Amino acid sequence: MKAGSFEWHPARSADEAVALLAEYAPQDGRVIAGGQSLVPSMALRLAFPAHLIDINGVEEFSRVRVEAGELVVGACVRHAAFHQPVEPGPLGRLLSRVVHDIAHWPIRQRGTFCGSLANADPASEWCLVAATLGARMVARSVRGTRVIEAADWFHGIMTTALADDELLAEVRIPLLPTGSRAGFYEFSRRAGDYALAMALVAWRDDGGRMREGRIGTGSIEVQPRRIATAEALLDGRPASAEAFAEAAAAVSAAVDPLEDFHTSAGYRRDLIGTAVRRAFEQAGD
Repeated sequence: MKAGSFEWHPARSADEAVALLAEYAPQDGRVIAGGQSLVPSMALRLAFPAHLIDINGVEEFSRVRVEAGELVVGACVRHAAFHQPVEPGPLGRLLSRVVHDIAHWPIRQRGTFCGSLANADPASEWCLVAATLGARMVARSVRGTRVIEAADWFHGIMTTALADDELLAEVRIPLLPTGSRAGFYEFSRRAGDYALAMALVAWRDDGGRMREGRIGTGSIEVQPRRIATAEALLDGRPASAEAFAEAAAAVSAAVDPLEDFHTSAGYRRDLIGTAVRRAFEQAGD
């Protein structure tokens, strides 16, 4: 099928982009950068935006930088930017590990980090990263700029705190402390398919004991989230198979899994426990 008719509005600056969005958002205007979710929806006649505000010409949106202890990812930074570590510490290595599970090579060349956060698919790897590591989303509009914490960003399946006239200009991810260990694991039926379960774990190694532990899950519930009850089991304990197994069991007990005609809630509950344990094992290696 073919997309319906629309008007294309290229923006050359951030100010121009938010001005165009303010003008056309009430007329079903949408922002386009990578287009890896929006364009297929348009082609299938599931989305009918009357106006597209193209931000690919905004140079400042294509930058990745480290600033004040955070990795700052602009609105047009592609998934492929993370194929190699974008910073030399544990966060850079983690993101490089995660990106290789995102869809397929051609999609990673075009799709964007911020676009994934704005789309908020429960099976998005970057959404899991943001939720687990406490990223901050920077939204811009003609009304000004506001910063939205990850805990307040997700409002359910493909729903966020972003207003219709706001543009997700950048995402800020806290750098992991020196000595941190982190692991990521996802399970899908075939390479490139949407994940059925994924887990991200991180902790600061304090002489062989775990501190500041984080455990996040994705593709299991309506949105990614940290599992505080499981994280509480880690503090001060040695990084061991026993501790990993207890945390994984706590995660399985805490989640409220989605289910469909392919997978039952019970299956996904078991699956996320396995994903958490394997993420820990990867981090421990």
